[in-house]
Amino acid sequence: MSGSHHHHGHSHGSTGNLKVAFFLNLAFTIIEVIGGILTNSIAILSDAVHDLGDSMSLGLAWYFQRLSQRGRTPQDTYGYRRYALLGGLITGLVLVIGLCFVLWSAVHRLLAPEPVNAPGMILLAVIGILFNGAAVLRVKRGSSLTEKVVTWHLIEDVLGWVAVLAGAVAMTIWDAPIIDPLLSIGISLFIIWNVARNLRQVFNVIIQKVPASFDVEQFEREVLKHPKVISMHDTHSWSVDGEIHVLTTHLVMQRDASRDEMIDAKSHVRKLLDEDTFEHVSVDVELEGELCVIGSGRKGSSPCADHHHHH
Repeated sequence: MSGSHHHHGHSHGSTGNLKVAFFLNLAFTIIEVIGGILTNSIAILSDAVHDLGDSMSLGLAWYFQRLSQRGRTPQDTYGYRRYALLGGLITGLVLVIGLCFVLWSAVHRLLAPEPVNAPGMILLAVIGILFNGAAVLRVKRGSSLTEKVVTWHLIEDVLGWVAVLAGAVAMTIWDAPIIDPLLSIGISLFIIWNVARNLRQVFNVIIQKVPASFDVEQFEREVLKHPKVISMHDTHSWSVDGEIHVLTTHLVMQRDASRDEMIDAKSHVRKLLDEDTFEHVSVDVELEGELCVIGSGRKGSSPCADHHHHH
């Protein structure tokens, strides 16, 4: 018994929510593109790029969530969860390309402002606020990390529309078409900053950094409080997809540790870990003085193991 595994499935209604959110977002993106062209507003077009990115990430999340329900295969031992990272990468890159295009146009507009249809912008902004507000209320009920992330996206959308509304109202009162490209640049920079943050998280998962919420040193200090555990080494922790984590470690226990004490030490490790996120935990136990044969802390795997007397 050289590792205790524990696994439970996550398959809740989030696939349905993602599907609905995807189609709503897509429909809305199309309305926005048309509205942006009709009102000649680059601010609305920059918001459209943002929504296109949201639609893509929702569509990919929905697709990968359906894939991930197929469970594990001998080749994909973590199931398909890791594929969801691809969704984040693809969306991030598409957004960056789209936003560069929008920023380019906005800078042109700054140099040569064009008149915009402010009343039309006000109408679109009001629709945008109502639409995204409704979506926030719908997704807010969800509990999965994906749904939490989506909620933030939607709240940002609402704020983006509030900015567009304020700008449109200002342009109705004063003849200042330069407000439109300024808004657009503001919105684009804000989105790029967020995309960069998301890509950094995806990158951290890919290079197998320790999950951000997990403090390895604190964890090791707690494990060593167990009376029979002398030391621990070879502790690794990484994340499958940013939600589900993996941890492996080797404990060195006192020579006279009984089987029950070993089991107790393992469950002590397990209790220190949040069981909703740490689905894959392997604990290897060696007794003091035993040569550590990586991957087999079993009795008889080293010459000195034979000298132990188990009571």
